[in-house]
Amino acid sequence: MVATGIGVIIVNAQGQILLGKRCSTHAPFWSIPGGHLDAGETFEQCAQREIAEETGLQIAPPTFIGISNNLQTWRAEGKHTVSICMLVQHPGGEAELKEPEKCAEWRWCSPHDLPEPHFEASKTAIHLWLSQQVYLPIL
Repeated sequence: MVATGIGVIIVNAQGQILLGKRCSTHAPFWSIPGGHLDAGETFEQCAQREIAEETGLQIAPPTFIGISNNLQTWRAEGKHTVSICMLVQHPGGEAELKEPEKCAEWRWCSPHDLPEPHFEASKTAIHLWLSQQVYLPIL
């Protein structure tokens, strides 16, 4: 089974992006916020729901920027996810730890200097955004 994830790059006025330090056993990595698409949801609805659930931020409908086929994660864990990568401007306000069992902290970071270890889907989304590409084939 292949799951669909939504990842959202939130950019502040200084050009930094919001990253969370995940603390679950599945993915103890730094990552942009996001989550799994529920049946019947649009990509934008999922992004807005997930951001509100994780950070308390109320974002505008984000823009689609690309798609990521996360085969590295599948090879390592047997979990195959296709991620829809979205982009939105920071609406203002502080990101809150709404799900402390899933995320230990939120931090604004330069997209050119990402903390490690970094989640594959997040790293790919940021690369797609910076390089203005929609998809990177995995050979």
